[in-house]
Amino acid sequence: MSFRGRAIPASEAMRADYVRPIDFRHGRVDMTHGGGGRAMAQLIDELFVRAFDNEWLRQANDQAAFRVPGGRMVMATDSHVVSPLFFPGGDIGCLSVHGTINDVAMAGAVPLNLAAGFILEEGFPLADLKRIVESMAAAAMEAGVPVVTGDTKVVEQGKGDGVFITTTGVGVVPAGVEISGDRARPGDRILVSGTLGDHGVAIMSLRENLEFETTIRSDTAALHRLVAAMVAAVPGIRCLRDPTRGGLATTLNEFARQSRCGMVIAEDRIPVAAGVRAACEFLGLDPLYVANEGKLVAIAPPEDADALLAVMRAHPQGRDAAMVGEVIADPHHFVQMDTSFGGRRVVDWLTGEQLPRIC
Repeated sequence: MSFRGRAIPASEAMRADYVRPIDFRHGRVDMTHGGGGRAMAQLIDELFVRAFDNEWLRQANDQAAFRVPGGRMVMATDSHVVSPLFFPGGDIGCLSVHGTINDVAMAGAVPLNLAAGFILEEGFPLADLKRIVESMAAAAMEAGVPVVTGDTKVVEQGKGDGVFITTTGVGVVPAGVEISGDRARPGDRILVSGTLGDHGVAIMSLRENLEFETTIRSDTAALHRLVAAMVAAVPGIRCLRDPTRGGLATTLNEFARQSRCGMVIAEDRIPVAAGVRAACEFLGLDPLYVANEGKLVAIAPPEDADALLAVMRAHPQGRDAAMVGEVIADPHHFVQMDTSFGGRRVVDWLTGEQLPRIC
């Protein structure tokens, strides 16, 4: 007998404990991979444990026990259902790592560990699953935030969409840091870390088979190191959030509602890449509402805003940072924008979903 070019002695192949290695090149997910038996254990060992390898996973428990430094604990969870699974600049794997790390980091926390849950559809190519898991592993390693526990389930063909991934992250907020969406005050300044709309337009362009002069790539990235630099320089940051679904407009409306104040932004200060702007005009989208996966919105006291902007611009992930507006007193909690034509308009909540399955 032979497999993948290696001769397997008959005596070895007939052993009761012999298990043929998984064919990741041609194989597909089947119901046994989620059935709790040998096939599921083999998939976990040969793919997930091998990719995410660390001391906690090697213990093979249903949980991970680890020590944490002093401070307030932060926990975030996020499910990822993006379609398509692979896109310019990333895939559902790295996106699931970056998204949850960022949710933890937006509290000013240091992310520590991740958990990952996979819903796999019967018939999904194992080659694609391996590519996704390896992308997750690379993203987690680069971020220094390991996946320490997880779970897999398999659903019948036609009852899923290839793969859905849920990640949960934990972190610790250093003493003296109090960042929350309800802390904005009139006079505070609003900053963004870079160009808006890159992720959503990259996904939409791929779905619609649109071609532009330059490829629009997702901005998916883990932002915890940028946040750490910002918090070290300005511990008094009021609010932080990554403007994912619903974009900058939704994030500012969330802040306004939580803090019970208003926001005013200036259209000509909002950074949008030329290709993204052109694509939005072609697709009839407003970049204010388009999802981002590697940008953040910060609100800081006026006396700290210039220093914070300088720190952001000094970091590779904030080189296009801009101060785009300020917080105002407003009993209606409106978000408004001074347009490039000299008028002012309300930037309201979305009434529907502009771009479904974006993250």
